[in-house]
Amino acid sequence: MHLLHLIVLFEGIAMNHIIYQLNEVTKRFSDEVFLSNHGLSNEVGIHVFCYDPKEEMRVSSFFSDLIQTGNQSFHLKECDLYRIFLQICEEKRILKSIPSMEKKKGSEYLLKQLQKAISPEDFVKKMQYAPHEHGDILLITGVGKVYPFMRSHNILDNLQHIFSDIPVVLLYPGTYNGQELSLFDEFQDGNYYRAFNMI
Repeated sequence: MHLLHLIVLFEGIAMNHIIYQLNEVTKRFSDEVFLSNHGLSNEVGIHVFCYDPKEEMRVSSFFSDLIQTGNQSFHLKECDLYRIFLQICEEKRILKSIPSMEKKKGSEYLLKQLQKAISPEDFVKKMQYAPHEHGDILLITGVGKVYPFMRSHNILDNLQHIFSDIPVVLLYPGTYNGQELSLFDEFQDGNYYRAFNMI
């Protein structure tokens, strides 16, 4: 078999795999046990949907369509970490100064300053809403875009007591082995033990 044919074959397999995963996730979202957080070994239903970073556009488009079209069984409440990050920077009046700070002081200095100025609690405050209704699913997106300013495990640690009554789903371009999060399968994104893999 020619190399080109092999490439096309592997691309087809990869596409079918992500489509299967997305369909399975949609089924889970409609499951009453999932929506009620029943049958879990901990008190918080935190789930990680891992996918190949190469599929970012397909995954993003799928969930965007799912949010817009809606569903009678469940209601996705999206929290884009990157949008929240920009909102917080704007409110703290530091957004416009970020480019010049990085240019003058460097990326490492900028990172340290932003991590001092913006806490995981600041993010979670922006994510909170009330009342939580049965069928709600908190969908966390923008993980890759906000790295390394904020790490996924820090967000999950701080929201687990606030969203104990509804499922939380983290869209994650990377892998999670039940203990460690690996962003883009390249960066060690921290340890977290209280989540479940969606698929």
